[in-house]
Amino acid sequence: MLDGAGYGVAIGHHGELVQGLFEDDGARLRRALVSLPCRQLRSKASFSASDSDHVSVLPAPRDKARRAAELTIASFGHPGTGGNLAIDSNIPVGRGMGSSTADVLASIQAVLDWLEVEAASDDVMRIAVSAETACDSTLFKQQAVLFAHRDGIVMEAFRRPLPPIDLISIDTTPEVTVDTLEYEPARYDALEIETFRPLRSLLRTAIKHADVRMLGRVATASARINERFLPKPGLDEIETIGGRFGAIGIQVAHSGTVVGLMFDALDPNAFVNIDGATDSLRRSGFVPAIFRHGHPWRQGAA
Repeated sequence: MLDGAGYGVAIGHHGELVQGLFEDDGARLRRALVSLPCRQLRSKASFSASDSDHVSVLPAPRDKARRAAELTIASFGHPGTGGNLAIDSNIPVGRGMGSSTADVLASIQAVLDWLEVEAASDDVMRIAVSAETACDSTLFKQQAVLFAHRDGIVMEAFRRPLPPIDLISIDTTPEVTVDTLEYEPARYDALEIETFRPLRSLLRTAIKHADVRMLGRVATASARINERFLPKPGLDEIETIGGRFGAIGIQVAHSGTVVGLMFDALDPNAFVNIDGATDSLRRSGFVPAIFRHGHPWRQGAA
């Protein structure tokens, strides 16, 4: 592969199911999250060598992706190796949907593919955090994890994937772009920190038993805590509309602008409920988009 190109693909997400401060095994509090993967959102990367001593990236600017490629070369190849990195992504930027993490992970995978190297997930996440300071948990596709996004470590592996969830996405402030690196991390008070203990336990139980309604309650509680730090205009109305059409809860991008109304993808009434909620949201002035589990993304109702 060294004479050709290497390729990588990484998915985006729709914010988080939960985000907060959680104790690690040493009783140290770490910022951690559980991302809500969205397989319809993808970043694709290709990498090939060049005669230069640096990595160039298109489209520019993709500084985090370029940095990730350079760090991967330094870790597994020959430092100073130059190349051309190309990114193709359909993930909206500044919405809290994992665009930079997907670019970074796809770039790392492309360079590893070019080098013909298989790297452990711990090494990949170490490079990802170094490249962008904080990253999401979307690398872990086979199981849900509580991920310390600023440390690059898995605090808890739940050993099962998330149950299937259909989603109505609403960008509450499309005119605003949130820069994750410039966004000040939430300063949780003592009561909020204590609340994360039972939320973690409920999250563990919900994933173990594929209990989507319990998962919805956890996500809603986390979204409500986040309102003190990055409020989402219209959240109450969105939640009320969801309640009328069988939504299991709401979730948000904790450092972004999107809100998700969650539905049980295995509920036989999910399609009808999503259509009804989508129509109601539109009548209230929102611009909803539908992400159905295992189905292509598309605007509007079915």
